[in-house]
Amino acid sequence: MTQDVKFIILNGDDKFGAEARDALLKIEGVKIVAEVDEPALLGQAVTQFPIDIVLANLDPAPESVLPIVGDVAAANPNIAVFASSESTDGHLILKVMRLGIKEFFPVPLDVSALQEAISKIAEGRVVATNQGKLFTIMGAAGGVGSTMLTANLAVELSMLGDGDVTLVDLDYRYGQVATLLDVEPNHTLADLSNSPEELEPTVLAKALAAHSSGVKILARPNTFAEADNITAAACMGVFTTLLQMNDYVVADGPTRFDVGGKSLLALSDCNLLIVQTLVPCVRNAMRIIEWMRECGHNLDRTKVICNRVGRESAHLTVKNVSETLGVPVVATIPEDWTTVSGAINLGEPLSDHGPKSKVRIAVQEIARSLHDPEAVTEEEPGGKKGLIGRIFAQG
Repeated sequence: MTQDVKFIILNGDDKFGAEARDALLKIEGVKIVAEVDEPALLGQAVTQFPIDIVLANLDPAPESVLPIVGDVAAANPNIAVFASSESTDGHLILKVMRLGIKEFFPVPLDVSALQEAISKIAEGRVVATNQGKLFTIMGAAGGVGSTMLTANLAVELSMLGDGDVTLVDLDYRYGQVATLLDVEPNHTLADLSNSPEELEPTVLAKALAAHSSGVKILARPNTFAEADNITAAACMGVFTTLLQMNDYVVADGPTRFDVGGKSLLALSDCNLLIVQTLVPCVRNAMRIIEWMRECGHNLDRTKVICNRVGRESAHLTVKNVSETLGVPVVATIPEDWTTVSGAINLGEPLSDHGPKSKVRIAVQEIARSLHDPEAVTEEEPGGKKGLIGRIFAQG
C-alpha cells in the first residue's frame, strides 16, 4: 500500500482489543487512530477522526451492537466497515452483509484475510491530496532538549528540499517552539479547535506563523483555559489537514498520554524519544515505551536519541541506555551548552547561530536520515550505510 490506511476500532473487550491491535499492526501501512469502547460513541468518532475503515467487534451482544454499526455504515459510504464476532451463525453473517458492512471476520482474526480486505479498500481509494509525513518528538523528562531538537529538525528538513514543513507545539501549557525561533504568532492551535470549518486548508494556512527558514509554525494556546478546551478529535483534524498541506509535519510532543496522544503516535511516521544519560530520565523512557507497547503501538517507528552526550555523567553510558530500554539508540547529540543556550536566548536556529557546531551537524544528520532513510548517510568500507542510515531505514 502506498498510502496509510487509518482505522477506528470499536471494542468493549480487552482481549479482543489486544488481538486486533496485534493483527492490524502486522500489516504495513495500517494506523489505528482511535479506539472506541461504547457503540453509542462510534458515530461521533467517525465524524471527528480521519479514517478509512472501522473494525467493529460485535461481541458480547451482536443484536444490540449490529444496528448501531449498520447505521454508521449507511451514513458514511466513504468509510469501509468491517465486523467481527466469535459467532459464525449464518443468520448473523447475513444481517451483517445486508447492512452494507464490507467484511465479516470470525474471531480469532485471520491476518491474511484481514490484509487482503484492507488491500482491496486501499486500491479502491482515490487519493486526491498530498500526504506528508509526521514526526513526533517526545522528551523523556523536562529539560532534555526535545524542543530544541524539534525546532532545529524542522528548519533542517526545510533546508533539505523545496517541500513545505510545519512545526506544531503540542505542549499546550509551557511550549516554547515559537520562542526558540523568535516568532510572534497571531493565532494558535486553540483557534483551530472551535469548529470544523476552521480545518479548511485555506483557513489553517492563515493561522500559521512564518519563519525566515520557510518553516511554518502552529503555536501553543495563549492561556491554560484555552489549552483545556482542545479535544483529541479537533487536534487530529488539524493534523490531518496539515499532512495534506505539507511534506513534513514536525510536532513537539505529544506531552499528554491521553486519547489525542495515542492517536497522534499511531498516526506518526516516526517518533523520536529524547533521553539523557540520567537514571530518572531513563526510567521515564522505560515507562513511556511500556505504555506504548501496552497500547499496541508499532515500536519499530520509535527511535531513541541521546542528547547532551559528553556531559559528565558518572556510571551511565549510551550503551547502558540502549540495553536498559531494549531499544537501540540511533543517534547522539553532543553536549554544547554554550552554543545551544546562545541560540535559544537569541531565538535563532543552530543553522544560523552555530552552523559548524557539532550539535548542529548532529541534528542535520538526523534530518537527512528522516528525509531519505535509504540514503547512505555515512560511508563505511564496501559502501555500507552508516549506523543512523541503517536504523532509520528499518522503520
